[in-house]
Amino acid sequence: MKNILHFIKGNLAVGLLLFALFLGAGNIIFPPLLGQQAGENITVAMIGFLITGVGLPLLAIVAVAKAGGDLQLLANRVSPAFGVIFTSIVYLAIGPFFAVPRTGSVSYEIGIAPFLSEAMRDHWAPLFITSILFFTLILYLSINPSKLVDRVGKILTPALLFVILLLAVKSFISPMGEPGEAVGNYKVSPLAEGFVQGYLTMDVLSALVFGIVILQALRDMGMKDTRKQVKTTIFAGVVAAIGLSFVYISLGHIGNTSITAIGISDNGGNIIAKSAEVLFGSLGSIILSATILLACISTAVGLLTANAQFFHKLFPQISYKTFLVVFTIFSAAITNVGLSTIISASLPVLLIIYPLAMVLMVLSLADHFFKGGQIVYILALVPTFLVSLYDGLKQMKVEITPYETILKALPMYEQNLGWLLPAIVGAVIGFIIHKLKNK
Repeated sequence: MKNILHFIKGNLAVGLLLFALFLGAGNIIFPPLLGQQAGENITVAMIGFLITGVGLPLLAIVAVAKAGGDLQLLANRVSPAFGVIFTSIVYLAIGPFFAVPRTGSVSYEIGIAPFLSEAMRDHWAPLFITSILFFTLILYLSINPSKLVDRVGKILTPALLFVILLLAVKSFISPMGEPGEAVGNYKVSPLAEGFVQGYLTMDVLSALVFGIVILQALRDMGMKDTRKQVKTTIFAGVVAAIGLSFVYISLGHIGNTSITAIGISDNGGNIIAKSAEVLFGSLGSIILSATILLACISTAVGLLTANAQFFHKLFPQISYKTFLVVFTIFSAAITNVGLSTIISASLPVLLIIYPLAMVLMVLSLADHFFKGGQIVYILALVPTFLVSLYDGLKQMKVEITPYETILKALPMYEQNLGWLLPAIVGAVIGFIIHKLKNK
């Protein structure tokens, strides 16, 4: 028992670090919207959300830890070329192109803009100044990754948990109202709709990337034993899963009881902002701003650190700090195009790569059943890509009617899960071929 308690105490900061890296602005915005729209079906919808928003990322952490913390090693099981290309796209998508600029933009829109006059909000200068200050702080926190656990795991995360706890406790003690009626897909298929909303958090992609950040932090702390690194990383994943579950359920409850007090909204950011004001008055806006800023800071630090480490490994002639500075400046620039533009530009890419990442992760966990047979990976990922590619193209308003007619015959195509059956069938066929080849 003493050994267990000692292990937990010694590695809790690593788990808090991972939790903080996961918890970004999107994770705070999605649950209140789900809570409001799911209405009386919130329990079933939240279960679906937790599967993809917590369960699958935890499995991804385990998969990456067992692969040495490197997404590229996982992707290399398909082919070395796929390993480089796919991993680079994933890192850039959840790094300087989309996710990191989104943290800067959300920090401004929810953490700063509500305190400005209408005229100031419409001017470009406040966002520009905010982005400079925000990314200067991010660069400072990221420049020396050996101090990442102390700076993020021991400082930012407890503060973040505290402000969320204030909102959650107040919402349970003094509920704003009763749940409304379920709307849209939450009426007929709340589990599937919740599942899809969790899918859109991109936490599986983040998990595949954060593994290397955690392992590097452990090495910098002096932990050289590979088995201990894997064990600690898995423990960190469990801590992060518990923390995320608490946050999602709490914020979902806030949204679920908010309609009477603030009305119906299709924007999770508005729901949580107005709810915070109802729960705590003007203090609520300050609490919310602190929550969003802390969440965005910790996520941006993790994503930029992971990107700089990966590309330094890919191009060792360019230093980690050089990549970090370039990516930080690029992210600050993209931030200034605005949140709506960033989200609309990122969605087609995410629709293409997210299913591939999920299939790759699941296959890697089952790898011992087919001893790393390349054909299994290829035949599962190719049909997945053929479906997810069209999902991305359709989002960009590129439609191919005959092809879409075929895809519509797939189960759950309308829920953005049409790739699931082709992936399973492809994996089974690949498994059979692999077994026949090795007889």
